[in-house]
Amino acid sequence: MTSIEIGLWVTGGLLVLVVLGMRVGFAAALAGLVGLIWIFWDKKGYDPEQLVWAVTVAVKTAGQVPHGKVSSQALSLIPTFILIGYLAYHAGLTRALFEAAKRWIAWLPGGLAVSTVFATAGFAAVSGASVATAAVFARIAIPEMLAVGYDKRFAAGVVAAGGTLASLIPPSAILVIYAIIVEQDVGKLLLAGFIPGVVSALIYAGLIVGLALTLKNFGPPVTGFTWRQRFASLPPALPIFAVVIIIIFFVYNPFGGDAWGTPTEGGAIGAFIVFLMALWRGMRWRELRDALIETAKLSVMIFTIIWGVLVYVRFLGFADLPGAFADWITALEQPPMMTLIMILLAYAVLGMFMDAIGMLLLTLPVVYPAVMALNGGETVAAADAAFGMSGPMCAIWFGILVVKMAEFCLITPPIGLNCFVVAGVRPELSVQDVFRGVTPFFIADAVTIAVLVAFPAIVLWLPSLA
Repeated sequence: MTSIEIGLWVTGGLLVLVVLGMRVGFAAALAGLVGLIWIFWDKKGYDPEQLVWAVTVAVKTAGQVPHGKVSSQALSLIPTFILIGYLAYHAGLTRALFEAAKRWIAWLPGGLAVSTVFATAGFAAVSGASVATAAVFARIAIPEMLAVGYDKRFAAGVVAAGGTLASLIPPSAILVIYAIIVEQDVGKLLLAGFIPGVVSALIYAGLIVGLALTLKNFGPPVTGFTWRQRFASLPPALPIFAVVIIIIFFVYNPFGGDAWGTPTEGGAIGAFIVFLMALWRGMRWRELRDALIETAKLSVMIFTIIWGVLVYVRFLGFADLPGAFADWITALEQPPMMTLIMILLAYAVLGMFMDAIGMLLLTLPVVYPAVMALNGGETVAAADAAFGMSGPMCAIWFGILVVKMAEFCLITPPIGLNCFVVAGVRPELSVQDVFRGVTPFFIADAVTIAVLVAFPAIVLWLPSLA
């Protein structure tokens, strides 16, 4: 049996395990280990006396790879970004941000829902976790929308969809994971997510305003705030923007010259500043403990998935499945852009059955080399590339596209994680209510993807300056 055939059989087994409900990290680790044993034993002609040798070598290989990758300094960004979000919540910064957005924007048709979208976008700029963003604003924004007459399903949908913005707007845990898997610059990827995240928020807001203008009794405007009240709402929300500016300066110095430090250092300093703000606002030991525990839980979940998938990725390297898939993709007799669109559509379908992080980790080792081959390779110049951009820029552009698809997966049934989180926080809502509420935002996400595909400069302008 060839290594490609072994790779296909093991990958099929992995998909079966995931469909049966096994956690992605454990399923990937098991499939990768079995695949390594199979390949090593196959090389010995399935000699029974060599089975112990094959198992020993496979276990050693599986044990070395995760440690080598996870000890990377870049991954330390993930817990610091998540901690920033939880500390900001316990410091009361999220409520201050929502109140400021409400006083300045709620006069629009559907204004309270629009305020929620922009508040979640602002919170996303200090929180790298979509789940945390959805959970926080389910507590804050949904009661206020219900109080002025919003349909409970749509109110829940606004929060669930708004929470996905944390996947794109830096700091983003998923962008960091993408950078680690494809070995690209973390700082440039974080910069690349900023403008697409803002565009996504604007498209969400446009959808809400359009629905409010079209449908009767939909999200009445909230008025009555004086200019004095509006300006008074800004100082309590400014600390969030201060943290955002500090992180951006550490990633990229807008005034030219070298950046102030690495993204890892920026994340650590941002977490420390929010911690001091939380103490100043009266955060108690119980709240600090809750923030640390929630950060640890989410970080451990992400790292466990990464560990397991890296074992599977190591197996894929021995099976040469990524190379075979890339050769097959480039041999297709259709325009490269059509192939890219088909890949994105495949992500939309796959996201209905897998969580976002697991989906990216399992597919990128195979799909990323194929997309780079479509463009002309890692080192191709922009003039010779199929997508009109150099290899490194194509890697950044594709990263933003797949992360946006990961956002889409966070709200698609049957396992849209943000929808489950919102329903879990609000006992009066069922998961079915939330899934119905997010349905209009599928159209908004499709429009955003189309815009990013048609106009790559939206993604690439900021990282091209770095």
